[in-house]
Amino acid sequence: MSSKSQKWGALFPGQGSQAVGMGRFLFDEFPVARQTFEEASDALKLDFKRLCFDGPESDLQLTENTQPALVLVSTATFRVINTTLGLDITAGAGHSVGEYAAVVAAGSISFEDALRSVRVRGQAMQKAVPVGQGGMVAVMGLSDDQVVRLCQWTEETSGLKPLEPANFNAPGQVVISGSQKAIEWLRENTETAKTEIFGSESPRMKLIPLSVSAPFHCSLMKPAEQEMALVLGATKFSNAAWPVVQNVTARETREGETLRSNLVRQVSGAVRWTQCMSRLKELGVTRSIEFGAGKVLAGLAKKIDSTTEAPLNINTLEDIKTLESTLSRTSH
Repeated sequence: MSSKSQKWGALFPGQGSQAVGMGRFLFDEFPVARQTFEEASDALKLDFKRLCFDGPESDLQLTENTQPALVLVSTATFRVINTTLGLDITAGAGHSVGEYAAVVAAGSISFEDALRSVRVRGQAMQKAVPVGQGGMVAVMGLSDDQVVRLCQWTEETSGLKPLEPANFNAPGQVVISGSQKAIEWLRENTETAKTEIFGSESPRMKLIPLSVSAPFHCSLMKPAEQEMALVLGATKFSNAAWPVVQNVTARETREGETLRSNLVRQVSGAVRWTQCMSRLKELGVTRSIEFGAGKVLAGLAKKIDSTTEAPLNINTLEDIKTLESTLSRTSH
């Protein structure tokens, strides 16, 4: 598609995209980024410059630190691009905690409120399940429906619960979440599962345990969801400037109350990322920008729809120059 007719989507990454050093080039080069880091440090009484640039990695990986740090870097990235180049966003979406950065960028909640909310979110998700009792596994090679059947079969056959789809990241790449005992049982009975569920047409299923601190986006997170209902219930939400396609519904909304309720539901609900990306395309988005650390969402986008141009990343000054030249072609 010609760049002259591009309609831009805004994407915001979630947990797993963090890395020591993230956001440093923005801080070094742009006053608005330095101001954003200062706002975050003041809001949470935490030295985000040290945390993001120097680590140590073990501190950055703590869920209660990771989540606000990601929202910070995504917000700083969005502000830099918006103030230096100007943007006309058609619609946006954020992956898990990235959805908070999306609603900040769309003007629905304040940056400070988002930071405070995700700090509590990280703490609540961490304490919802005792360490070692829950886990997450990437299931490769199955369709979304097949993964749902796999979880149901495991629960019914083993008597162990819960085991649920947590992240529909891309076709053939779904993360499941739940009881560590259920996960271990499934891993021990993988061949039986293939035979009993899929019969002679057994797919090439592969299970990859994930190194996570809690079983996110499953019903074990209900205590954290209840805590977030209180936190977000006391947070001011306005209607958004542009539609945000939300994780739990894969539908867009600008309405503040809907954004709020779906952010609450998201804590224990599945991230329907594949469906979110399809919905952005239906809304007319032809090219996206990944605002924040890493390139995870760009990688998933290629797997979801190889016919569209990959999202642009903003991890270096050169990336900003690439975006600038792309935008200039769009406007002429």
